[in-house]
Amino acid sequence: MEEMVLELKDASIFQKESLVLSEVNIQVTKGEFVYLIGKTGSGKSSFMKTLYGDLPLQKGEGKIVDFDLKTLKENDIPFLRRKLGIVFQDFKLLPDRNINQNMLFVLKATGWKDQAKMDAQVVDVLEKVGMKTKGFKFPHELSGGEQQRVAIARALLNDPELILADEPTGNLDPQTSVEVMKVLQEINKSGRTILMATHDYALILKYPSKTIKCDSNKVFEVVQKAV
Repeated sequence: MEEMVLELKDASIFQKESLVLSEVNIQVTKGEFVYLIGKTGSGKSSFMKTLYGDLPLQKGEGKIVDFDLKTLKENDIPFLRRKLGIVFQDFKLLPDRNINQNMLFVLKATGWKDQAKMDAQVVDVLEKVGMKTKGFKFPHELSGGEQQRVAIARALLNDPELILADEPTGNLDPQTSVEVMKVLQEINKSGRTILMATHDYALILKYPSKTIKCDSNKVFEVVQKAV
């Protein structure tokens, strides 16, 4: 049987009191690469926020990496986020620390204690995204593409079961987007599951994969037409 990493059944997604998406039925199995598409304002961000515990799941059922989103308590959220890697559009790197310190900050915040293990983990994830030599640089010394690679490395720190990438190429030019996409593809090939919100249709054409779409308050799988 395929292992489910994410499953929503008849879920409704709210932003405060207003209903954003209804009757959401989605399954993502281990190892899949799934795109989440939809116009601005179609509910993609609210969908993502519900998955990492920023918005409560008020109606329906939802399971993500063995956590029940319906019964998720405030103090469960840090544990949920350890099993998720989250990559944001705007990198969210701490500007006053170099890249290595940015990484160590996350490890300490998620309960790592052993300095040697932390240092080794930082080197390992930076190597995976081709940024091993850049650990001593500060975020402002890196290009947008390099910052996003670092953000992806940061998402890998706790060996997540699922990576949620929210418009990871949104602030990048087409060439850099392709480079970042290649990094995500490599990570996916190593067996990690990725859910990536995007409106970069050129990337979807170049790297076709399972696609779900937010539209008119619904979320549904899009059948890719053969090009």
